[in-house]
Amino acid sequence: MDGTFNENDLSRIVEADRAHIWHHLIQHKPFETNDPRIIVEGKGMRVWDQKGKEHLDAVSGGVWTVNVGYGRESICKAVYDQLMKLCYFAQSAGSIPGSIFAKKLISKMPGMSRVYYTNSGSEANEKAFKMVRQIAHKRYGGRKTKILYRDRDYHGSTLAAMSAGGQDERNMQYGPFAPDFVRVPHCMEYRKHELDGAPDANFGEWAADQIEAVILREGPDTVGALCLEPVTAGGGVIEAPEGYWQRVQEICTKYDILLHIDEVVCGVGRTGTEWFGYQHYGIRPDFVTMAKGVASGYAAIACMVTTEEVFAMFKDDADDPMNYFRDISTFGGCTAGPAAAIENLRIIENENLLANCTGMGARLDANLRALMDKHKVIGDVRGKGLFQGAELVLDRDSKEPVPEKQAQAVVADCMAQGVIIGVTNRSVPGRNNTLCFSPALIASPDDIDQITDAVDGALGRVFG
Repeated sequence: MDGTFNENDLSRIVEADRAHIWHHLIQHKPFETNDPRIIVEGKGMRVWDQKGKEHLDAVSGGVWTVNVGYGRESICKAVYDQLMKLCYFAQSAGSIPGSIFAKKLISKMPGMSRVYYTNSGSEANEKAFKMVRQIAHKRYGGRKTKILYRDRDYHGSTLAAMSAGGQDERNMQYGPFAPDFVRVPHCMEYRKHELDGAPDANFGEWAADQIEAVILREGPDTVGALCLEPVTAGGGVIEAPEGYWQRVQEICTKYDILLHIDEVVCGVGRTGTEWFGYQHYGIRPDFVTMAKGVASGYAAIACMVTTEEVFAMFKDDADDPMNYFRDISTFGGCTAGPAAAIENLRIIENENLLANCTGMGARLDANLRALMDKHKVIGDVRGKGLFQGAELVLDRDSKEPVPEKQAQAVVADCMAQGVIIGVTNRSVPGRNNTLCFSPALIASPDDIDQITDAVDGALGRVFG
C-alpha cells in the first residue's frame, strides 16, 4: 500500500490528518479520541466540514483573510493562467503580474512608491525591521537601531517579529528575543484605568505622549522606528482614541523616527471607506506591511511598501558594494500571488465592496450594541468597518474580564449553531475576553443578523 486514497474517502482523510498533520494554534491531545475538523468546501460566506455541516464564516477563513469570499472562479482562473505562463522566477528579476499589481497597489497609497514582495505578514514585517537596522548603520553610525512596538499589538510569529510582539502569552517559552525592541503602552481607552496617570480627558494625546516618554528614556538618537497596527487585531480589536495618531505623527517627525504601519489584518478594505486602516487618520507612514487580504487567501502573497525616500537610501552610493538591501524572499518570486491580487482588487472595486464593508460594518456595530443593551456581560463594543470586537466582563463597573474558558464557550456555542466567530485567546494574560468578528467584505444584512443572532443565543446559554 502506498498510502494513496481518493479525496472523497473522508474517513481516511480524517485519519491521515490525525496521524500526520500538525495544526496551528491547537492542542492535539483531544484528537486522540475526537476527530479533527476538516473544512472541505467553501462558497461565498459559507464553509462545509467533513460531516457536511454548513457554517457561516464570520472570521474570513479563521484569521481575517478571505475578504472577497470563497469560490471566486475568476481569481482561480487568473492564477491558473499565470502559472501556466510562468509560475516563478526569483524577484531579482521582474514579472508581468508583479509589475501590474505594484502599480495598482501604489495608486491606492498616495505618498508610497515601492513594493517589496514576500510570502507572509511576519516576513514582510521582518523586511521593514531589517531596513531600519541597515539604515541605522548607513546613516547613523549604528545608533538608531531600536524599534518601538506597542503593548497588545502583534506583528508575526518569527523570532524577530515576536521580539516586537505585545502579546506576552504568544511569546511565552520562545525567548530570548532579539535585542533593541522596546515596548510602549497600549492606547485602549476602555482599559485606561490600568495605566498609571491616564487622564479622563484627552486620553488619545496622553497615550501618544507615553511613546515620547519611552523615546526620551531610551535616547532619541537610538530609536529608528515605531511599529504599530492601525487597529490592534488579536490584542482585542482596539481603535486608537481621537488625537492619538496626529500626535504619533508629530513625535516621529520630531525625533526623526520612521513610522511603520502593520496593515496585515486591516489592509485592502477591511476597515471600510479607505483601502488601508492608516488612511482613516491622515498619517504618513514610511513603511506599510500587508498580507492577509491582499489576495484573499487564494495565493500566498505579502508586501512591504515604502516611500521613494526610504528606497533612495539603498542606492545613493552605487560604488559601495554593501549599499543595497541584501535580502531575498524565495516565494516573493511566485507569480500566483500578484496574479490573484490583481483580480482581488478588481472584484473589490467592481462590486463596490469598500462601501459594502462600511454599511455592513455599521449594521454589525449596531447589532452588537443592541446585544450590549440586552446582555450585561458585554462591557464594550469597538472596531471599524467589518472588523469588530465585543469585550466580555463579569462586571461593568470593575471591568473584570470573564475567564478565557467562558469566552471560548461562547465561540463553541456559536460553532454548534453553524456560525464561526473568533475570540482573543492565549495572547494577553488575563485579557483573552474579546469576541472577534471579521466577516468577508461581501457580507449581506442577513449574514450580519445571523452572526449576531448566534451570539445572542450563545451569551444567553453560557451566562444565563
